[in-house]
Amino acid sequence: MRYLINPSTDPHFNMAFDQFCLERLQADEPVFFLWQNRPSVIIGLNQSAYAEVNLPYLEEQGIVLARRVTGGGAVYHDFQNLNYTITGRIRDLETDYPAYVETMVRALRALGVPAELSGRNDILVDGRKCSGYAKRISKDRLMIHGTLMYDVDIDALTKALAVPGSKLSAAGIVSVRSRVANLKDYLPQFPDIRSFWKALQEMLAGEDEEIVLSGEQLAAIDADADERFRTWEWIFGHSPVADFQVARKFTCGTVEARFSIRNGLVDGLRFGGDFLGNLPPACIEAALQGCRYTHPDLLAALHSEPVSDCFDLLSPEELARLLLNENIL
Repeated sequence: MRYLINPSTDPHFNMAFDQFCLERLQADEPVFFLWQNRPSVIIGLNQSAYAEVNLPYLEEQGIVLARRVTGGGAVYHDFQNLNYTITGRIRDLETDYPAYVETMVRALRALGVPAELSGRNDILVDGRKCSGYAKRISKDRLMIHGTLMYDVDIDALTKALAVPGSKLSAAGIVSVRSRVANLKDYLPQFPDIRSFWKALQEMLAGEDEEIVLSGEQLAAIDADADERFRTWEWIFGHSPVADFQVARKFTCGTVEARFSIRNGLVDGLRFGGDFLGNLPPACIEAALQGCRYTHPDLLAALHSEPVSDCFDLLSPEELARLLLNENIL
């Protein structure tokens, strides 16, 4: 199979690279490329960044958040994970789609991994997930892309994908470990992921040639990353409606907040609880309507409001952290 080389580890550039190859790469037969992202969480096209990802943990650890153009669930990437993309002109979806996926399964089996397809979009080994994949169609072209967990940090994966508001425990990490498998355990012939990458690359490519993108094409991909995949509007604003209820006890009493996030903006905020204050919090509810659901934006809006008068001795910083549900772990 002909192939491309993509040395980038920038998740936003790589999402744009996938999109370019699906929509604009001139190739009739299937083309593949293997690639990596630096530590990141990639959410599906239709997912809410606020409801699926532990955003405070990502910020604390410097983990990048990106949104892809395919559906499916959120995935964690690091340098012990290898990604694959296969794209080409579609002739019959019912046969081409399974054939693309089977290509990767056969390659893993040839390397000694007892891989098998299961469910709607998983590759399993001994009943545990080692790969998830997703697809996208554009006109007469099909793309699938997915992960290959070689030696992924399961602790980081579990914490990054913890549902906001949940209490993560050691038992939760053990549960995840029981459901996923790192391919390293099935590939003793390879000392590291680079060796595995090289072997898989050679197996899939055979004697076929590399497709080399021009400087102009790479510049167009980077421009698309800037204009779309790196933007707040794409990563957060594209999120579907997510409803939240948070509560915390402060010196003023318990403060509860109910609100929705619509296209990344606060909507319908209402406070409740047994807190004490000199003023009703309606002014704060109104001030935050339509505010971006980010720490800097919430804090800037709250600094203009009488927070400590509505909630005795409560600071704008404390209220912002409550609304963002930070420090939940």
